[in-house]
Amino acid sequence: MEIDMSSLDQGAPFGAAATGGVGAKRGATLALLAFAQLIIALDLNIVFVALPEIGAGLGFSGQTLQWVVSAYTVFTGGFLLFGGRAADLIGQRRIFIFALWLYALSSLVGGFAWSPEIIIAARAVQGIGAAFLFPATLSLINRLFAEGPERNRALAVWGGAGASGLTLGSLTGGLLTSAFGWPSVFYVNVFLAGIAIIAAFAIIPRDGKRHEHRSFDLPGALTVTAGATLLVFTLVQGPEYGWGSAAIVFSAALAAFFLIAFAAIEARSADPLMPLRLFHNRSLVAGMTITFLFMGTFGALPYFLTVLLQNVHGFTALQAGLAFLVPSVAIAAGTQVGERLATRFSTRATLVGGMVIGAIGTALMVSGANADSSYLSLVPGLIISGVGQGIVWTAMWIAAASGVSHDEQGVASGMASTMLNVGNAIGMAVLIAIANRNVGGLTGDALKIAVADGIQVAFWLSAAGIVFSLLAAMVLPGKPK
Repeated sequence: MEIDMSSLDQGAPFGAAATGGVGAKRGATLALLAFAQLIIALDLNIVFVALPEIGAGLGFSGQTLQWVVSAYTVFTGGFLLFGGRAADLIGQRRIFIFALWLYALSSLVGGFAWSPEIIIAARAVQGIGAAFLFPATLSLINRLFAEGPERNRALAVWGGAGASGLTLGSLTGGLLTSAFGWPSVFYVNVFLAGIAIIAAFAIIPRDGKRHEHRSFDLPGALTVTAGATLLVFTLVQGPEYGWGSAAIVFSAALAAFFLIAFAAIEARSADPLMPLRLFHNRSLVAGMTITFLFMGTFGALPYFLTVLLQNVHGFTALQAGLAFLVPSVAIAAGTQVGERLATRFSTRATLVGGMVIGAIGTALMVSGANADSSYLSLVPGLIISGVGQGIVWTAMWIAAASGVSHDEQGVASGMASTMLNVGNAIGMAVLIAIANRNVGGLTGDALKIAVADGIQVAFWLSAAGIVFSLLAAMVLPGKPK
């Protein structure tokens, strides 16, 4: 049977085309997009285990080593909206491949790094690569898979790959660092990104016609990128530098200035980077709010679990990575449950159910967070919370993509994922400050008990924040009759 592929090349969803060969191409495309999401998730955690060796090998001071992580976080958060709009205007496939090249080249430089400045610069470029790759990957799913059950299933597979990547990052980082040294955690990205680049040319449908009559909003791009980068820098480094320090106050003031300027530019632009009418889309606004709250609550749990397992219970990095297998499998299972619930019921009902399950699971984790508790006492809460997280993860991206046209999926993805990063930075800053309020000057067992008590408070606050996010879910429409 001869299949007309022209509809694919012009950007139509797979569901709108013929079946047969297109079905095989659809599966291969989804597998590649899920693989790209796995690369992003892998890179988030793979460096953590190698940090001590990186610090010793390159001569980092204790105060500067954190920038191996912070440079990635700050530049990812700052460039997400820019990357999302670039995918709309330049082409999602083009930006997808470009972002993978950034990943590969910056990882290669990171592996060869001979000084702290070089590896920090490499991590910053990796962060920019993630800021282009994440919205391009998500918008490709939203363009190529028709809204409804088909897209829900694709988002569940994509989300499951991300959950798997978080655990694989810790495990792979530990194994590679032990066997081949810290540069190997960078070289593996070169290999993975290279595979994805080759596959992308063969599998992903070509971009449709470029917007010949549309201009790129350079003033908007510059102001929002500067503002978002400075805002994330302020939130990430505030606890480290001190909220009243000159650097943080100046950064916050500049961030406010650039973001206000961006809003003024967008309101007057004939072809804005972020069309303000998108805020009339109730599903997108609810999705953005939920991504913010998700990462401010659920997104902070891995940090506190790591501290509990390693600093309180004395787990090695590899043992902690293995311990994360339980919640990661639960989250991956939850993403699949979320797809089925959203298809059968509604996105609103799915989000509410996932949040309730996640809040209950997170509250159950409190009893397992004592200084003398065992890992087994954490497991029931980890499983229940993980399933809830997975359900919400799938449903919130369904909400953020609903009712958005194909040529604006990139900026919508960028808007939602920017809120994801900002929510994580704010949630972490607030919860860490509260959890650590009583640990000053303590040592030995007293310190372990105080840290465990603080983690319990953080778990309770996370559970309360998850319940609060129910309000955002309730503005979504129910299932049509």
